[in-house]
Amino acid sequence: MNKWAFLSDFDGTISDDDFFYYTAEAFFDDNALKPWREYLAGEKSHFDALKEMFASLRLPQDEFDRFIAGVRIDPRIENVFAICRDKQIPIYIASAGCDYYIKRLIGDLIDKFQITLLSNRGEYAQTSGLTMIAPEKNDPFYDPLVGVSKYKLAQTLKNKGYKLIFAGDGAPDFESAQISDIVFAKKILLQKRQEANLPSRKFESFADIEQFLKEEI
Repeated sequence: MNKWAFLSDFDGTISDDDFFYYTAEAFFDDNALKPWREYLAGEKSHFDALKEMFASLRLPQDEFDRFIAGVRIDPRIENVFAICRDKQIPIYIASAGCDYYIKRLIGDLIDKFQITLLSNRGEYAQTSGLTMIAPEKNDPFYDPLVGVSKYKLAQTLKNKGYKLIFAGDGAPDFESAQISDIVFAKKILLQKRQEANLPSRKFESFADIEQFLKEEI
């Protein structure tokens, strides 16, 4: 019998869009977005760009938490997590964002289904904004560009003998998808996989993953 694990990106995969895009649209002017342009130009790491921009937020704590609560989460994820639990498939969520907003959005599900979350840490205060904290450099999943490495987690799971189901949406997910056995892809990840003529399962929502787990695993 195959031993499966499920690994998912968070921003734009479990949530409908990256938390950065939510904050950019709501709070960042052209000057505040300078670090992102520097990242796109290859002048700054993804982690440093997000850290700098998030640190510029100055909302009261309760207002910021209400803003986070407005992020849309795929309504079928609990069904997917429940099937994984019933089929004894361990669940991992890996994110180059931070756990401050992830735990406020799905922390109850993380606890309920004993999900392993790999992400940068986050702390919020009105005076200092959202502070992103990368893992220590000696952490096995540390990545200097994004803080945490989904690829290293995926490789660890493969080394443990798991066949890997991966869900993602962005260019940074491409490396992890390369070593996964089943890839659910959308947005940029799907485009890159198609351009590379690599097999992928296009998905619009976690209902597609739910159907796969019910019928094929």
